[in-house]
Amino acid sequence: MKLLFISLGCDKNLVDSEFMIGKLTSKGITLTDDETEADIIIVNSCCFIGDAKEESINTILEMAQQKETGNCKALIVTGCLAQRYKDEVKKEIPEVDAIIGTNSYDDIYEAVEETLNKKYYTSLKELVGFPKMEAKRCLTTGGHYAYLKIAEGCNKRCTYCIIPYIRGNYRSIPIEELVNQAKELVAGGVKELILVAQETTLYGIDLYKEKSLHRLLDELNKIDGLEWIRILYCYPEEIYDELVEAIIRNEKVCHYLDMPIQHCNDDVLKRMHRKTNKKDLEKIITSLRNKIPDITLRTTLITGFPGETKAAHEEMLEFVNKFEFDRLGAFTYSPEEGTPAASYEDQIPEDVKKDYQLDIMELQEEISFEKNEKMVGKVLDAFIEGKVADENVYIGRTYRDAPGVDGYIFVDTDKELMSGDMVKVKVTGAYEYDLIGELV
Repeated sequence: MKLLFISLGCDKNLVDSEFMIGKLTSKGITLTDDETEADIIIVNSCCFIGDAKEESINTILEMAQQKETGNCKALIVTGCLAQRYKDEVKKEIPEVDAIIGTNSYDDIYEAVEETLNKKYYTSLKELVGFPKMEAKRCLTTGGHYAYLKIAEGCNKRCTYCIIPYIRGNYRSIPIEELVNQAKELVAGGVKELILVAQETTLYGIDLYKEKSLHRLLDELNKIDGLEWIRILYCYPEEIYDELVEAIIRNEKVCHYLDMPIQHCNDDVLKRMHRKTNKKDLEKIITSLRNKIPDITLRTTLITGFPGETKAAHEEMLEFVNKFEFDRLGAFTYSPEEGTPAASYEDQIPEDVKKDYQLDIMELQEEISFEKNEKMVGKVLDAFIEGKVADENVYIGRTYRDAPGVDGYIFVDTDKELMSGDMVKVKVTGAYEYDLIGELV
């Protein structure tokens, strides 16, 4: 039997996908990237914002056509869209044979068996605990880096976010289990672990009754063969002294922090139900840069949140200009049904949201270019990711670059390199988001 597996959405969803693929391939099912020859098609869906929901629906509909024109005998939908819209999917897309919720992916092989026997299958377990996956995870990231999901769900209840309703409350994976996962990944060739969760900074609060990300970093840092540990999704108000100290003392932890602030205007933050204010954000950013001078700070912003005034937008631009984030993404607000913000009366027109987004990204482009120019002459370690076709130019990432969201360093050399090689590169030039370099 041949399987086409399509993973949509975030890197946390990708980890679930890799566990599912691992279980299915351990049962003798082979992978294909050709939908016309696939016996089984699985779409691990996303519905975090409107665009993600639309992409998931369109992908499912496209794959549903293979029930008629291709070899598909089983079409299975998993993940967030399946969890949230199970009834709608079943009713509106009859080609779908099975629905697997966000906490039920350990049932994926049973779903395949049942659907191949012409039985509709549904598994939507309670959003507590974790699926038990005995099979080895199948990496899809190229082998030299992997995401390590350290927790599931969220307790924050931001007014724009649907995640707690489809992923449940915050629950941490025990340290010893994560260390075992990490050792297995490193033994398989992984050199960079990227820690992810809906919020990494609260790690351990449920299991150990205190924030424990620093303890996890200490243990991961001991793993032989591991080169880098990168931390994503740190809520600013939860960054704590022991965490910062752990980043400083553990040489494998990249001086890189992804810290989504969403806005800086106090009124907007309050309406978002965020736990920070502008003064706190200023203090946190300043403190991080004082303690870790070479830290790369990434953030994300939401533009056009209900009630955001022109003055609030200008305040956000001033904030970005003042604090010069190394990496920044801005996304237009998406009203998600079932969230408090979707019912707010003062919704912003789409064209205004997009104008606000463009303002911020144009400013960030200037900031990024200036920061990149300052990197010229510096020597950095870089992971090789691939090669530019028909040129002696390799594509790399430095500690300043998370895969998929940040830039690259392009390395011009006649030396033959392989993906996953770590090399020293001297920066010789700069673009808005990328660097140019040469081997040292």
